[in-house]
Amino acid sequence: MKKALKVFGIMLGFILLLLIIGGAYIEFNDLPKYKVEVPDYPEFVADSHMVAEGKRTFALVCNNCHMAPNGKLEGKYLPEIPSMFGKVWSANITNDPVNGAGQYSEAELAYLLRTGIQRDGDFIPFMPLFNHLTDSDLQNVIAYLKSDAPELAGNGKAQPRVQASFLGKLLCNTILKPAPYPLTPIPDPTPGDEVALGKYLVDGKLDCYSCHSPDFMTLNKDEPEKTPGYLSGGNKMQDVEGHPIVSRNLTPDRETGLGNWTEDQFILALRTGIRPAGPALRFPMTPFTQLTDEEAKAIWAYLKTVPAIHNPIERIDN
Repeated sequence: MKKALKVFGIMLGFILLLLIIGGAYIEFNDLPKYKVEVPDYPEFVADSHMVAEGKRTFALVCNNCHMAPNGKLEGKYLPEIPSMFGKVWSANITNDPVNGAGQYSEAELAYLLRTGIQRDGDFIPFMPLFNHLTDSDLQNVIAYLKSDAPELAGNGKAQPRVQASFLGKLLCNTILKPAPYPLTPIPDPTPGDEVALGKYLVDGKLDCYSCHSPDFMTLNKDEPEKTPGYLSGGNKMQDVEGHPIVSRNLTPDRETGLGNWTEDQFILALRTGIRPAGPALRFPMTPFTQLTDEEAKAIWAYLKTVPAIHNPIERIDN
């Protein structure tokens, strides 16, 4: 018995030693770097339609984080990222050739947006990864970033690198990883297929499933619809003032989701933040004013096909 306890004690001590060494390694090292493998990217000539569509995508998805109070896409501090993960600033994506996106080629921009890996090998851990964005939408976004839009005019402001906490470093070394660059083309949804368009918007373009599934740590980024509790809400976040907020259930459950909503009520909430009953929607959910009628209806059509999940969520109002 004493021998067994001695062996157990040695094993326990060895495990604790490994944990201490591992913890020290994470604490005293920076975020991991990755090999940059920029793919061949086809040359294209941007036209005004592509730039306009890219700008619309940015307004829907990117401006909230990257646009400073002065109207420039120079990045800013993001207080909505919980302090337990550290301090996070969004990048300067103006055309500045030193501190902005002007230093990136079109291929490097495509690689960054798909994988989250910057040209120096740094990974952006808290940025949505657009590994499901269609090739045409990606091209439109790149066309916009390379345009002479006033909000992209070269601005040399250098934003700090992510100052990750121990938890943030731990997550970046274990769970938060880059996405693989797609090896095959990603076509547009089949024209006329409303449900397919809605699924693409929810999973690929607007990234709705990330916030509206129960936990960022359990997302299935390769196959979003296989995420545990897909679109059933309950993800704990915070607003820009640090107040807690919980995402809502978007499944067709009648008691806890959208089962009793009408299409008109949903589209009104999506575009204006006005709910059928109760307080208005709050940040980080912002009104999608740039959505077309076709897109708004398609999202509703897709959400009606999602399996209903009963997930009571206590609303937090501040």
